Amino acid sequence: MGTTSVLKARPAPPASPDARPAAQRRRARRTPTGPGRRRQRAGMLMVAPALLHASLWIGLPVVASVVLAFTKYDVLTAPQFVGLDNFREMLGDTVFRKSVVNTVVYTFFTVPFGMLLGLLVALALHTGLRARGIFRTAVFLPQVTATVAIALVWLWIYNPGNGLLNTLLSFLGIDGPAWLSSTTWAMPSVILVGIWQGIGMKMLIYLAALQSLPKELYEAASVDGASRVRQFFSITLPLLKPATFFVLITSMISAFQSFDQIYILTDGGPANSTTMMTYEIYKSAFREFRVGYACAQSLVLFVLLMGFTLVNRRIMGGTRGHN
Repeated sequence: MGTTSVLKARPAPPASPDARPAAQRRRARRTPTGPGRRRQRAGMLMVAPALLHASLWIGLPVVASVVLAFTKYDVLTAPQFVGLDNFREMLGDTVFRKSVVNTVVYTFFTVPFGMLLGLLVALALHTGLRARGIFRTAVFLPQVTATVAIALVWLWIYNPGNGLLNTLLSFLGIDGPAWLSSTTWAMPSVILVGIWQGIGMKMLIYLAALQSLPKELYEAASVDGASRVRQFFSITLPLLKPATFFVLITSMISAFQSFDQIYILTDGGPANSTTMMTYEIYKSAFREFRVGYACAQSLVLFVLLMGFTLVNRRIMGGTRGHN
């Protein structure tokens, strides 16, 4: 009689508490339930006014600017679609090309020098300088003062006749130039104002970052015999990388958008030597009423800012500091 092997079926393993696919479990974790959902709704309700404001006064104008960049529009008549004509005209616009070069030069000098001075002032205030509150207020005061008021003060300082700068130079036997009327000195004069005005905010950000650094690292470095200079380059600078990246990006955006001080100090002159991109956009839109062309110029400004931001992020490796 042949033997018959009977394969007994193994009992099924007990069902896991959650046998759903991993993707469904991740979605379930991301989707709040119960009190979490109520908190999420409350949060959305609180930010709804700000989102509505941003959509109406930022989102819609941005979309409209992109659309109008491809049209011929003078406010008085309906927009006419012209394709890439505005951008082709920009390629041959010598004044706009000059404004791009001036903006890059202005940014190249104001941003790094302003960051260096802001860091030095923050280090001085962080090391127990006497009367730190007074110095901190004095350095930060230009940041909260109206740009027009600051420009008017510097307009008097740069006055070739009885201005403060030429008066001081006269005591040294130096005949000061007409600072804002010279094609040689107008841009350096504007750059000096930009550096001076922006030190306060950079100092404040760096000072906040310095005060948040862990003291244990410096104590350990001192025990190992590291000097102050070595501690600065090996500990302070690497840990300030996120703050440096933030200061760099915000300073570049501010430099590219400089308008008030140019308008008051030089009005873009002499001979377009201080004309910036924002000032040229203003002239195209509100003096020549070429709104479509001005929107195209604004789009180029946006692309340049995005490009510089991405390049800086790539160079600095993002916003994470070294461990």
